[in-house]
Amino acid sequence: MSNQILKDNNFKFNKAYGQNFIFDKNFLKSIVDGLVSSNDEVLEIGAGAGTLTAMLSSHAKKVVSYEIDKNLQPILSETLKSYNNCKVIFEDIMKVDIKDIEANFEGDYIMVANLPYYITTPIIFKFLENATKLKSMAIMVQYEVAQRLTAKAGTKEYGAITPAIDYRANAKIIKKVGRHMFTPVPNVDSAIVKIDFVKDKYSILDTHILDETIKAVFGMRRKTISNNLKSHFGLSQEKIETICKNIGILPTTRGETLDTHMLVNMGNEIFKMKNM
Repeated sequence: MSNQILKDNNFKFNKAYGQNFIFDKNFLKSIVDGLVSSNDEVLEIGAGAGTLTAMLSSHAKKVVSYEIDKNLQPILSETLKSYNNCKVIFEDIMKVDIKDIEANFEGDYIMVANLPYYITTPIIFKFLENATKLKSMAIMVQYEVAQRLTAKAGTKEYGAITPAIDYRANAKIIKKVGRHMFTPVPNVDSAIVKIDFVKDKYSILDTHILDETIKAVFGMRRKTISNNLKSHFGLSQEKIETICKNIGILPTTRGETLDTHMLVNMGNEIFKMKNM
């Protein structure tokens, strides 16, 4: 399929939705071959012109795709007419309750999505924090974002989202995608990040406290652990020094140097301190 179908339907790209479509079937097949099996149920976010949706439908047991732009309806009707295992729902997925999304699937499911920049972090956190049946995500994002999702502690790319993913899952970049694969051509390259959820990857006493710990530590990057914990949790200097001593760091340490294991230990110590 080429972008002729867009011209035939007088489709106009909507910049507000960050729309960039891929039409290269060989490229799409190379992605889907390594991600989806015939037993998988798939959630797609952003059907676009339906090229990836069609490829997913040819590989998977079932595909449910959410698309925000209702102007794509006639194009998708044509693109997907050969597939009876595919359903497109024209809604903004950020406004749909996770329970309603997961009701589309009989069991566990995987997510495949080409995410525009403006919605990448909100989408990831929505599913990280609320999904109960999601096995993995394969998301195409801007290359810089991909680097942030998979960064190591102490690097400039490392931020709150990195350990928030890492304590729940294993994330890695599996393919870099050049900007010229897209229509229209964006200003940056992309990459596909695979996020595989791992049950009980770390020993965590309270996930809410850990999430708050991560937010606190990265809230003001140039501040020390001591300042960030004091302002976020209202802990005394004495308690902060005890927490830091117990996990083997100085209160003057900066948060971006702490890897996931250290942040988990800190969250556990804060939980214990608050429940003494």
